[in-house]
Amino acid sequence: MKKLGFGAMRLPLTDAADQTAIDMEQVCQMVDSFLEQGFTYFDTAYMYHNYASERVLRKALVERHPRDSYTIATKLPTMMLKEPEDQPRIFNEQMEKLGVDYFDYYLLHCLNQENYATAQRLDSFGFQSQMKKEGKIRKMGFSFHDSPELLDQILTEHPEVEFVQLQLNYLDWDSVSVQSRRCQEVCVRHGKPIVVMEPVKGGTLAKVPAAAEALMKAAEPEMSVASWAVRYAASQENVFMVLSGMSDLNQMLDNTSYMRDFRPLTAEETAMLRQVTRIIQEDMQVPCTACRYCTEGCPKQIAIPDYFALYNQSLREGRPSDDTLAQYRSFQQEQSKGKASDCVACRQCERHCPQHIHIADQLKAVAKQLEG
Repeated sequence: MKKLGFGAMRLPLTDAADQTAIDMEQVCQMVDSFLEQGFTYFDTAYMYHNYASERVLRKALVERHPRDSYTIATKLPTMMLKEPEDQPRIFNEQMEKLGVDYFDYYLLHCLNQENYATAQRLDSFGFQSQMKKEGKIRKMGFSFHDSPELLDQILTEHPEVEFVQLQLNYLDWDSVSVQSRRCQEVCVRHGKPIVVMEPVKGGTLAKVPAAAEALMKAAEPEMSVASWAVRYAASQENVFMVLSGMSDLNQMLDNTSYMRDFRPLTAEETAMLRQVTRIIQEDMQVPCTACRYCTEGCPKQIAIPDYFALYNQSLREGRPSDDTLAQYRSFQQEQSKGKASDCVACRQCERHCPQHIHIADQLKAVAKQLEG
């Protein structure tokens, strides 16, 4: 397989305020072009796009292309499991939503300390193994957001796992919170193939500070900023697939242009990205990737990722522009979302944050910046 995968968690929208308002015409164009160029891997999950992503792939992919022309990966939401019976119920719902009778890749979603305890209690690995025995899963794995020590524990206790999905990008390679490098090294030691998520860190590495972009353009004038992040991830040991959450046709065409005939980074290019990393780290405030795991169950319905994006934007502006403040107010007035200052610091959002952001504390800074 070619190393680029189509991530269906940031699909094009006809209404930016509604995660279910999918631009189906454009998604179909993207799917068709992706397959025509020889790419086959599609990744979705139960929760993506407010539970609509799997049905979107059914319409755009499954109902329009032969089953042997693509592979589908989806995920069991461990953060939503309460009883053993939840697993077959959700699994069967996913099969119906996608319109398939087997999954090529099936993952336990978002394993961390808390969710791994749930998976152990409910024997989720045993459930995966049984579904594989019945021919409903071809490959079983899990996506991971925690320490390399926990990752090592899971792979030691569950050698039956066939692959791992990791957040891996050049900005997080040596970060204290994400620890991409150390997690990748654990997978290498256990001989597990890696699927990469967040190679562009939710779009953060597609738009970098001017000084960082200048370094990239000096090295490869024709290559996009995002291409460096995707190629970096694809160049790492044991990586067999890099997912990109492509939000429009142009993004997809850019990604496929350099991944059709993938060329790993050279030592000189990798060294240049270390300089880029230092520049971005000096400029960055809240490292939110807008995955939206934090919004599920928020008692005040706070639009956390959207507020962090506006906050970061306001800091780049030096002071909040009138447009930024108007966008912030529109979330409360037009979408009935809570203000940042409404946060009650229950911190349930923080348990689900893959970036390990101290969300309640950061919302105080957002309130001070955008509410005055």
